[in-house]
Amino acid sequence: MIIRKLFKFENAHVVRGCSSIKCRSSIHGHSYRVELLFESNFLDNGQMVYDFGLMKQNMKDIIDSFDHAITIWSSDDEEYIKDMKKHSARWVVTPLSPSAEQFSRIFFVLIDKLLKLTSTVNGEREVKLRSVIIHETATGYAEAFREDAYSEVMGKIDLNEILFSQEIQKGWQDSRLFEKIKNGESFINPKSV
Repeated sequence: MIIRKLFKFENAHVVRGCSSIKCRSSIHGHSYRVELLFESNFLDNGQMVYDFGLMKQNMKDIIDSFDHAITIWSSDDEEYIKDMKKHSARWVVTPLSPSAEQFSRIFFVLIDKLLKLTSTVNGEREVKLRSVIIHETATGYAEAFREDAYSEVMGKIDLNEILFSQEIQKGWQDSRLFEKIKNGESFINPKSV
């Protein structure tokens, strides 16, 4: 069975090297929609694959990290990166250009690792992240599957190369959220009553 959880965020970026002059040379933004698709052959104690309410914690915090922020490619011009950090309290630096395709891959790796580190206590079994869909516009989206997310041909995603501004980190329910993900530390879902 497949379930889907939809999240939304607003984000600005520049996509260097793309064919559109506007997109590769000007800061612009999108109202993104993120779909996380999970699968399992089992249902938990509440007869669900994975309780949607549990996704409103750390998974939501990861996605909200990009909300009202600018996403910066670490290979961009050093002066540009410095200026964006200077003029925006909310910024994320990634090792890949912030295209919809790369966003879908980055979110896949982040959520996949978080899910693997989460101890489930409500009867969830063999829940896997199937894909991540990033809607950049009303008519265009990118969908990443496991083989895409971990494809070195498309660019390696090293979590140590992703940086979140202090302002973003202040918004996390768990102040060590990203540090714990990078270090492989455990998360425990709350037990349903």
